[in-house]
Amino acid sequence: MSKQFTLGKNERLKSRKSIEQLFKAGKSFVVSPYRVHYFISKEETQQPDLPVRQAGGQGKDENALLQFGVGVSAKHFKKAVDRNRVKRITREAYRLQKLPLHKSVKEKNIRLHVFFNYTGKELPLFQEVKEKVAVALNKLSKIINENSAADS
Repeated sequence: MSKQFTLGKNERLKSRKSIEQLFKAGKSFVVSPYRVHYFISKEETQQPDLPVRQAGGQGKDENALLQFGVGVSAKHFKKAVDRNRVKRITREAYRLQKLPLHKSVKEKNIRLHVFFNYTGKELPLFQEVKEKVAVALNKLSKIINENSAADS
């Protein structure tokens, strides 16, 4: 069974320290209706206080190289049902399109934390979200490639 279109527990950005670091030291750009925050670090500079969770206890988990989170403002969506729906369709769009970004992160040997903040005011359709997430992921890939070219 193919595991390329999954979004497992270790691929989700949940650590409070990682999220704080992402918003403090990371950069962002806007792909309306999303503000995309990202933080790139070298893989070998892994923080010792953030253990890499391993499935089955074998080897290093590659999925921890790319971690993803999503948030929706309670100011614009008063009902939790609506906030959860936007988050759910955003995660689904990301899950289906993350493979090229994951490959570039893996070959550049970097760690990437990405957080999508939904800033729109109305409930989106899945097709709109999928298109915008694709644009954002392409932009992230370009940023990674430019970053690695500048480091060389």
